[in-house]
Order: sequence, then structure tokens, then C-alpha cells
Amino acid sequence: MIFAIESADQDKYPELFDEMFRMRAEVFSGRLGWDVTVENGREIDRFDSEDPLYLLSLDERSGQLRGAVRLLPTTGPNMLRDVFSVLMPGGTVESPLIWESSRFAVNPQIFEARDRAEVNHMVNGITVELLCGMVEAAQRAGIEHIVSVFDARMARIFRSIDCRFELLGTPVRIGKVMTYAGLFDMSVDMRSRLGAAGDFRSSVLADGAIPPASATELVANVE
Repeated sequence: MIFAIESADQDKYPELFDEMFRMRAEVFSGRLGWDVTVENGREIDRFDSEDPLYLLSLDERSGQLRGAVRLLPTTGPNMLRDVFSVLMPGGTVESPLIWESSRFAVNPQIFEARDRAEVNHMVNGITVELLCGMVEAAQRAGIEHIVSVFDARMARIFRSIDCRFELLGTPVRIGKVMTYAGLFDMSVDMRSRLGAAGDFRSSVLADGAIPPASATELVANVE
């Protein structure tokens, strides 16, 4: 189940957002070794101050955070333009109909005491669910495309689940990984292909407004 929460509402869910920022620290600093700033065990950057929309995947029974992604309009500060401009030497993307996704992460804490095959299955399922949520949220907001910066590992995952993208600019090796910028079509066809890949035939977005609550209560209210 995917919840869309605006940045302005994050004070209503302090525990959930704290868990998300801690998850980001574990994934991007601890596991991937990215050059990100971690303070008090939380990874928070300047783009979290730019009023993003967060999509959070929660377990329908326990309310545990399974994964998250951040969305920002390309008409304002965003990572492709302000951090990874080397990928777009001919000029960056800027349109009210194109948003950027960043800080896409699956929570490692849910994989404890599970074998590798089960972990891989869960990672793929959560990844596809978040991507389905991105398409649905974009369609509701009238957004036609999502642009994103990703590495070769994610490019392989996208191809394996038929999540097609248009390569933008020129791939560049940043640190130890080849890095890409891609444009994703938020179309009905994209949603259909992702739904088939992950068996998400019906909507993954929680309906209606989200009342102030804990993560567990969020799930209970939807049920």
C-alpha cells in the first residue's frame, strides 16, 4: 500500500518520517557508500526542504515502512539540475509536466532472517509497487513524465520489469558506478506493464485524505 504525503504534512507523522530518513542513511550511506550527509543516523538533504511529495510503501498488516521515493517538480531545485548537471551537458529538463524522482529506497530492515531468494522477491515486489505508485500519483496530478538519475544496477532492474525509459544526455562514471539520467513515461501503458510485472492489477495508492496518525493507524484507517 502506497501513501502519498506532502512535505508540509510530515510533522503529522514524525515516527514514520524518522524511520524513512534512517532507512535512507542505511541504504545510501551504509550499503551503497554514497557521499551523502548523515546526522544523528538520518540522511536528510537540501531537497527535503523544497516541498517534495513522498511516496511511502507500508506493510498492510504491521504498518512497517517497506520503501520510499521522493518527487520534486523540475521547475524548481532538483538533483538532476543542481547536483548531476554533468549528465546533461546540453541543458537540463524543466517543465511543469515533468517531475523528478530521487532517494528511491527499499527498507533493509524487513529482510532480517530471510533467505536470499525471498529477499530478492520482496525487493522486486516493493520496487514495482513504488513504481506503480509513482505512475498513479503522476496521473492524478497531471504529470506526464518522471526524470530520474540512477546507476547501472537500477538500469538492469528497470529493464527486467519492462520499465522502459528514454536515456537523456550522456552516462558518466560518478565515483565507482556508471550513472544515467532517464525519462519515464507516466502513461496507462507504463502502468499496465508494471502491473503485469508485479501482479499489481488494481490501484496501489491509498484512497482519500490521510488523517494525522501513526503508521499503524494509517493502515488501519484505510482497511
